Amino acid sequence: MNITPLPGRIYQSIPRFEPYLAAEIGVSGPAWGILYQTPEPRDHIFWHRNVWLEPFQAAFGSVSEAAKILRGIQRNWSPLWHTRFRRGALIREQLPRISDKPRPFPWLVPAAPMGAWTLIDDHTIIASAKCSSPFPGGCITFIEDKETPPSRAYLKLWEALTILRRFPRPGERCLDAGASPGGWTWAAAQLGAEVLAVDRSPLADRILALPGVEYLKHDAFTLRPDETGPVDWLLCDVICYPSRLFDWISRWLASGLCRNIICTIKMQGLPDMETTRKFAAIPGGQVIHLWHNKHELTWIYPLAGYSSSMA
Repeated sequence: MNITPLPGRIYQSIPRFEPYLAAEIGVSGPAWGILYQTPEPRDHIFWHRNVWLEPFQAAFGSVSEAAKILRGIQRNWSPLWHTRFRRGALIREQLPRISDKPRPFPWLVPAAPMGAWTLIDDHTIIASAKCSSPFPGGCITFIEDKETPPSRAYLKLWEALTILRRFPRPGERCLDAGASPGGWTWAAAQLGAEVLAVDRSPLADRILALPGVEYLKHDAFTLRPDETGPVDWLLCDVICYPSRLFDWISRWLASGLCRNIICTIKMQGLPDMETTRKFAAIPGGQVIHLWHNKHELTWIYPLAGYSSSMA
């Protein structure tokens, strides 16, 4: 088996945010299509869709040989199409099928690793059996509720919880900061948790009427942790400067009154990398660009099994 390890890591870029990734890793452009490579592992790289953690290159003579190389390493392989689609499709047909259908929620990610591969010419594969994302190509879609939620923002929370591999449960208490119009509140309430939704703007009436939902008209960032008491989940998708969000999260962490935190780091113009790195430096947490994120990142805490060395 003609396999050659490649140095460093390979980063799959995000459409429209390629310059952010290039600036983070200090390169002028991609190595292969939408893939960027570093000569050595790097910590705290955020603007990517997926990271190929142990990349290798393999030469092959036939389509069957290419598929045999991948099957000999593990079962699950997701192709990345950016060149040589027809030849790649023939290889894919000889690999175990990976479903790309929308998933129900809640959905527990399989424990088996998800590899990634692509062709750089008609007889050479680059691939990695170990990747940072558990989803094929870093992408996940869900079977959506297009009637009840007041917005599609709940999909970010669904994705973050799926990565976290645990979910709010009946009997647990959530604080949804900046909750209006109520997408994240709806998602937590659907799982049976009690939700304190805090915002100066009201929730949608149908969200406010849900069992277990309580609304408090208040600026969540001026509400002290001791005023709300302990929470199992601290959720925040509010639009604010990243530095203000970090100061608020720091107060909650210092209070010891929250067990799990998911918050969106909204960028105002160019990314605030200084504050983002402060979030990434908090032990136990991880900054991720979700499939459902736009000009923003998500901080998840604590994220067991997803170390900073994997990003």
